[in-house]
Amino acid sequence: MIQRHRTRLLLLALLIALGFYMQVSGWLDVRLILELARGYTQYWWLIVVLILAQSVLFTFALAGSVFLWIAAPLYPPPVATFILAAGGTLGGLGAYYFSEYLTEEWVDKIRKSRSYRLLRAQENLYTLFAMRVFPGFPHSVVNYSSGILRARLSHFVIAAILGISIKSYIYARVIYGAASSFSPELLLDITIIGPLILLSAISLALVFIDHKKKKIERD
Repeated sequence: MIQRHRTRLLLLALLIALGFYMQVSGWLDVRLILELARGYTQYWWLIVVLILAQSVLFTFALAGSVFLWIAAPLYPPPVATFILAAGGTLGGLGAYYFSEYLTEEWVDKIRKSRSYRLLRAQENLYTLFAMRVFPGFPHSVVNYSSGILRARLSHFVIAAILGISIKSYIYARVIYGAASSFSPELLLDITIIGPLILLSAISLALVFIDHKKKKIERD
């Protein structure tokens, strides 16, 4: 039993580490995938393939976010947003349940601890949305931590759909509009990431207000 528990935690740690490595190292050849996909944009099933590919990568804490650089140049912003939000949400659900399975025994042991209750209390729609919409925040961290902490599934799904959709649409519009002259540095422009940071800050402010309100009610 102890050995199985350790194996699950080790697998979880390795997957998360591999996901971060793929994210920063450019392990997936985006240009090659993009050029290959260009020849099939007239077929509806390419959208399904892109969604499923993201889902698999996000489920195992791998670099599903790279599909922004594939979907956004190929499709108009609304379609690219749908692809990215669908893949990100489905992959998030896969990661949620996968991480829940991997850490089941560990969570059962700490469920009654004060630290767990504190973290669990801060799990709400505003917090999850703030993390989803914040520029550059790793989706795998949100997915796996939500599964480990047993975040409310309705909050998790709503935050994923809204947060990923908003962020994806803003990025996709820039990438699609820039076409061949696009460079990744454009996404770091304050006019692009500013609204996302503001939305995240507002959400965290609502978390703080809600926490204070509940504290006053308890007192």
